[in-house]
Amino acid sequence: MTAIRWGLIGAGWIATKAIAPAMHSAPNAIVQAVVSRDSKRSQSLNPITIHNSYEALLSDPLVDAVYISLPNHMHCEWTVKALNAGKHVLCEKPFAMNVAEVESMVQAARDNNRILAEAVSSMWHPRMRRLVEHVRNGNIGELISIDSSFTFPAEIEGNYRNSPAMGGGALYDVGVYPLHAIAALIGDDAKVEIESCDKNIGPTGIDLTSKWQMRIDGAITATALASFQLPENQSLIVQGEKGSVELIGREVFTSWHTPSQLRLGEAVEEFEAVDAYRLMIENFGKKVQGQESWVLSLETSLFVHKVMDQLRATF
Repeated sequence: MTAIRWGLIGAGWIATKAIAPAMHSAPNAIVQAVVSRDSKRSQSLNPITIHNSYEALLSDPLVDAVYISLPNHMHCEWTVKALNAGKHVLCEKPFAMNVAEVESMVQAARDNNRILAEAVSSMWHPRMRRLVEHVRNGNIGELISIDSSFTFPAEIEGNYRNSPAMGGGALYDVGVYPLHAIAALIGDDAKVEIESCDKNIGPTGIDLTSKWQMRIDGAITATALASFQLPENQSLIVQGEKGSVELIGREVFTSWHTPSQLRLGEAVEEFEAVDAYRLMIENFGKKVQGQESWVLSLETSLFVHKVMDQLRATF
């Protein structure tokens, strides 16, 4: 197989602006098919085929893998259906509404011997991988604290992000980024205790802002802030007993086609502009083809969603 033939379910902003262009530019990807509620939007992704139903795309024998970018409450259902149809699946973050749904998705992947991964593109960025490497290699000593944030003033009126039933809210939408960074730094088997979780609940019942503090393995403090209300800000600072490492700039989790920087102590490391979405697509394709590559593990996604369930329990 020289290239993975992709089927895209959903043709919203992320598929149109990021995923389809990444697939068109990746040497091991083909945009084989698209299905969405709007055929004109589907056509804008320049696929070979446009389908008129999700089921038709999943039945297409020319589709090897499926990218799912539907509203959050539909992720589990269509991921499981795609896996049962014999397709590999890369599903938008957050993976699902709760850990029980994630477990059913993982089971379907195992039952069908298919590759499944959560599409948290920031985790494929070389700068993020380098930060994790510094921490895991002990370059800042034993971990003391992790401080992170992802906030922006969002326009969510009439959007699924404004609906609790559809998986709306700041925690699901942007809180997942800090949680995945924390998981990468501490590992999937860490013990997490929620020490506090403050939130501002909007009129529709979603969290417009969530701020929480966790104790990890009884020793590490991790704080995170996710918000649809506060001024735009992204940050990730990791403190160790010997020093600190942090991602510099406003696009800590969303750096895209722009150079970026990392600070380790007083030293600054420079990173060339990359497309993390393309790196994600390329690495997933290599994984499907049995080549050496890195994809976000299902164990990590399970861990993150267990923490999200703990946080949601405080709402």
